[in-house]
Amino acid sequence: MAHIVVITHEFDRLIERKFFRRSESGYMIHAVLEDLRMRGHSWTIARGPSNRIRGDAAVLHVDATRVDPAYVDYGRGFPLCLNLAVTDISKGRISQARVARGDGWTGPVIVKSVLNSGGFPEWRLNRRARSAGRPAPFPTAKAMKDYRLFDRASDVPEDFFADPDFLVERFLPEVESDGFALRFWVFCGDYDFCGRFISRDSMVKGPSVFRSEPCPVPEDLRRRREELGFDYGKFDFAVHDGKSYLMDANKTPGRVPRSAGEVASMTGMATAFEKMIQAAMAGQSAIV
Repeated sequence: MAHIVVITHEFDRLIERKFFRRSESGYMIHAVLEDLRMRGHSWTIARGPSNRIRGDAAVLHVDATRVDPAYVDYGRGFPLCLNLAVTDISKGRISQARVARGDGWTGPVIVKSVLNSGGFPEWRLNRRARSAGRPAPFPTAKAMKDYRLFDRASDVPEDFFADPDFLVERFLPEVESDGFALRFWVFCGDYDFCGRFISRDSMVKGPSVFRSEPCPVPEDLRRRREELGFDYGKFDFAVHDGKSYLMDANKTPGRVPRSAGEVASMTGMATAFEKMIQAAMAGQSAIV
């Protein structure tokens, strides 16, 4: 049986401890790890790169857009560390729908933060660090509560194009008879699940989603996953005029809501992770 170390940011909380309620986690990896625990494996959280807890495998689960190299150095010490190569998921690097002045796109656009989840992970880490009397780890990060929609790129204030903290992107929800759709793909190793969230709101987000349905993974998206080095995560993408556009790539995804309908199997993801661990441990034994 393997011992798995989850490497998180020093000020992150994989598990939230609530008064008079059992501890909870909003992260998908927690459900995967709990499935593995029921099979006899064990797991521990290492908060911060100086912790140096040892184990048979690790997950680099720093919930921030960019990962400090110290966390990566820690992860390199394990026979297997998921997402070791995924250190920058800023939208300027990930998005395949970026709009520039004069590039010919005449449709609607959306203005986003370049940071994952609107910069709120960095905002939370800064707040907790200051509460602990420590310097903010991301002092220049800006949180963006609401994304802004415009009918065309020419309506976007020039400041958004000039500011590196923002990204102007094609707005590409798929129009359905009963709403709008955005596609998602979750994966771990050789297990994956791809679906479409259907919402009555053109801004397809959790609270507005009322159903989901499975759909195939575009082959070019599989190649993109390999290029970005993702072992585990969630991609949000759109298909427009037969072409797929990756919008967001998340290395610390939250749980896919079961209320949306058919969703990914945490058991399937755990089995894929277990296979990777067994292969890594067998490789270590062969070296010894």
